[in-house]
Amino acid sequence: MNLDQLKRDACAAIDAMRAELIDVSHYIHANPELAFKEQKAAGRLARSVEHAGLSVERGAFGVGTAYASEFGKAGGSTVAILSEYDALPGIGHACGHNVIAAMGLGAALGLARLGAALPGRVRYLGTPAEEGGGGKEYMAQRGAFDGVTAAMMVHSAGYDMESMPCIAIATVEVTYHGVAAHASAMPHRGINALDAVILSYQGIAALRQHIRHTERIHGIITEGGLAPNIVPKRAAATWFVRAADTKDLAVLKKRVEGCFQAGAFATGCKVDIEWAAVDYLDLKTSWPIAKAYRRNAESLGRTFREVSSLPPGSSGSTDMGNVSHRVPSIHPMIAVGPSDAVIHNEAFTAHAASPMADQAVIDGAKAMAMTSLDLFCDATLRDSAGSAFETDAAVSREALKRAFDPNGKLDAIAGCGCC
Repeated sequence: MNLDQLKRDACAAIDAMRAELIDVSHYIHANPELAFKEQKAAGRLARSVEHAGLSVERGAFGVGTAYASEFGKAGGSTVAILSEYDALPGIGHACGHNVIAAMGLGAALGLARLGAALPGRVRYLGTPAEEGGGGKEYMAQRGAFDGVTAAMMVHSAGYDMESMPCIAIATVEVTYHGVAAHASAMPHRGINALDAVILSYQGIAALRQHIRHTERIHGIITEGGLAPNIVPKRAAATWFVRAADTKDLAVLKKRVEGCFQAGAFATGCKVDIEWAAVDYLDLKTSWPIAKAYRRNAESLGRTFREVSSLPPGSSGSTDMGNVSHRVPSIHPMIAVGPSDAVIHNEAFTAHAASPMADQAVIDGAKAMAMTSLDLFCDATLRDSAGSAFETDAAVSREALKRAFDPNGKLDAIAGCGCC
């Protein structure tokens, strides 16, 4: 069977399961779950895999809400197809992970329907905790991408694009410990932890004037005291620190820590600085595979926006970056709403369950299935992707050494690919 026929058959299989895929997307959308707590989403997706006659491992690679299924021709190329399904606090699926989940499911099951004609091997992975925690890094450390030729997923957006500029990110939680006292009768007996947080915030605000255009620092005060008449004994904040790559990130993290220490020194508070265990790496796009994905998506009628058309500095972060430094990877974007849609906004939550999003589920699944078939059947594409990956493989190895700190905070939140 030739490549074109394989693509037609995979797309026909995806069309045949349209109702099921959209139902999965809507179910996950209606039941938003936070990082590492995606029991309903992971369960629904795993059941769909089983109903298709495939075996699935729940709790795969040591992550409770992860799953894995592998099928196809042994000994050939292996493509990893990923689904994300965690939501955001307060605003649900304002990042469209329900669509991402259903697209990955559709691509995997569409390829599985080829049966013995499938010319390669598929590793379909449910990857939790992208919005927070770095689930893919934990899975990768336990072998999720061992032996994989290439990995792919597609992210929801307001437009189609071959990739998304994604920079490295570290998350830090800072807590100040002071001394409580009556704020009016005995203010001199208190040590104000809220003052320490505010001084550190102001220090970072000043620092932000003197960082690269590829760098970002942004955070929130998460705890500021109990009552106005009590000198705050405890105050806390959470910060995201971003840079173009992990090398620049390490330098910026030290500068941010200086601001935290300054707040403690100025007020007399003690300070606890807890960096997340997982840093998200910058995204290393495999452009040969991304171009193949674009050709396949355009054959379905999708229209692409050029990455170069984005405003300067437009970038997010994703733990798909950690995968991309291990194997050739793509992270294209697909329109589920209008071009002016603002991701991580309540309005985008509605877009993620719209008819436009439903069509994206089908088109994204088809485009990934067809791109997987290209990789299986086209040795030139595989060689090009491999050669491009190896050009800076040494840089990737160094980046991966900085991606995980076993002494870091394991349940810290992190930054999503569209934020």
